Amino acid sequence: MECIVQRACKGRPREFDLDEALAAALRVFWTKGYDGASLTDLTDAMGITRPSLYAAFGNKEALFRKALDLYEREKLAYVGEALKAPTSREVAERLLRGALQMQTSDCEPRGCMRVISSVACGPEADSIRADLMERRQSSQRALCERMQRAKDEGDLPASTDVEGLCAYLGAILQGMSVQAGSGATKAQLEALVETSLLMWPGK
Repeated sequence: MECIVQRACKGRPREFDLDEALAAALRVFWTKGYDGASLTDLTDAMGITRPSLYAAFGNKEALFRKALDLYEREKLAYVGEALKAPTSREVAERLLRGALQMQTSDCEPRGCMRVISSVACGPEADSIRADLMERRQSSQRALCERMQRAKDEGDLPASTDVEGLCAYLGAILQGMSVQAGSGATKAQLEALVETSLLMWPGK
């Protein structure tokens, strides 16, 4: 397991685990957003000094990008799995239920880290927003490609507007994240999932 040696005040070396430090930073960014997370918040949570943060991860923006990579790799793993489902309805169901499970977990902050951080307004805002937009667009493209295949295979009606359907599903997922962050109960979010599935046009 990779570690970094941090020099303590009295000159004694202290090791910290990079993965654990990054996971701690992820929780801070996820809870407070990019702008809301101060360097003090981050170093306190990570248990390291600012020089050690810069040495191990670069600046705050670089740390955020690494935390976002971790978020997508671990917390959004269900998205890639959902796209492998055999029918369009099962894709939608796995996406919705995966989001529901993550948003209602007692172990994680509520809301979507991408949504929370997309309102960044500091000096790095343009770069952060552009990165978040590209990540969302990449996910949306993958979903649209899967739904177009479903349409080509006759799973979805020939009249289906694939981009519109994917935009609708994306809006539901984003809405769930906003509602979860605003205190919606699991039962309320489950009702949203069930209603959305009842309205799904595919098999």
